[in-house]
Amino acid sequence: VRSTPGITLFEQHTLVDLITTRKLGRPGNRCLGLYALDSDTDEVVTFRAPQTILATGGAGKVYLYTTNPDTATGDGIAAAWRAGCRVANMEFIQFHPTGLYHPHEKSFLISEAVRGEGGKLLLPPSAGGHRFMPDHDPRAELAPRDVVARAIDFEMKKHGLDCVHLDISHQSPEFLQEHFPNILAHCASLGIDITKEPIPVVPTAHFTCGGVLTDLAGRTDLPGLYAVGEVACTGLHGANRLASNSLLECMVFARAAAQAIAAAPTTELPTVPAWDDSRVTDADESVVISHNWDELRRFMWDYVGIVRTNKRLERAAHRIAMLQGEIQEFYAHFHVTRDLLELRNLVQVADLIVKSAQLRRESRGLHFSRDYPEVAAPAAPTILVPPVK
Repeated sequence: VRSTPGITLFEQHTLVDLITTRKLGRPGNRCLGLYALDSDTDEVVTFRAPQTILATGGAGKVYLYTTNPDTATGDGIAAAWRAGCRVANMEFIQFHPTGLYHPHEKSFLISEAVRGEGGKLLLPPSAGGHRFMPDHDPRAELAPRDVVARAIDFEMKKHGLDCVHLDISHQSPEFLQEHFPNILAHCASLGIDITKEPIPVVPTAHFTCGGVLTDLAGRTDLPGLYAVGEVACTGLHGANRLASNSLLECMVFARAAAQAIAAAPTTELPTVPAWDDSRVTDADESVVISHNWDELRRFMWDYVGIVRTNKRLERAAHRIAMLQGEIQEFYAHFHVTRDLLELRNLVQVADLIVKSAQLRRESRGLHFSRDYPEVAAPAAPTILVPPVK
């Protein structure tokens, strides 16, 4: 990308909002570009464009534990929703069953191949130390990842645990070095010798199967706006993503979007006003942001995680409504910062996840409800339509 003529990179820029004709008080609704915060100058800059592509990734950071990078804060999903785009299937959040649990490690995966090679899931000694997967499924550790993740979640909640243990120490050091050199080395760097002791693991949010609704060329409901990758809901992943399909989706839909844009007629864009922050001030403290960020991720983990109930979803919806009010007041009165923008988007995405989960009165794929344990017919997407403002 850096060596390609005609491409200019703007690093350390964070999406503030999409610019639409409706927001400017003009007839119709079309995407005209976006506003972005330049973290180096703390200024909001305007990008005007006849075609805009969201490739902003998923929303794993809405949960306490995630394999996603810190930037996976649902920015594109939230911005598209605010701009008038429908969002689909947000209840289908894929959790990887075994992320490394360690205070100095946020997103390191312990491969499912470890269980495939005989790794056993155990409760910590404080909870009895016994192997628990045979109690949940006859396939034990070889059950599908959503089954394993639910079993771990059940045991953690039942015993009040921060993690469970994955033990592969029955294999020889030579075997582990040959089959899992990266896991062996990374755990060793954190003081965990997997040849002699179990690995502390916890389920972790991994992939957002839902997102901004698109057609097969990545077009969203908003003319001039496309979405590609994890930010989008193309229909490819259904209710439970198959491994590696996400990479194929990015490649296929990026090409389709590029071809659609190349074939699109030239569009004359109106003048777009600069960002107006003349009526806001610098925030006197940021504790509101850090506190709300922490509260959001914890209650989403507890109430809207791997196993859901009506009562848990109601509790989460109540908390989200309170947070939205606080954050919107903060957003309206103070200069934007990256932390504030990401928190604003995460709360919006959390609201979409909860609303979608409440609408799906069945258990299907990655959405498991104790109140609706059976699969309903027919299979149908959950599509949310934003209010017209």
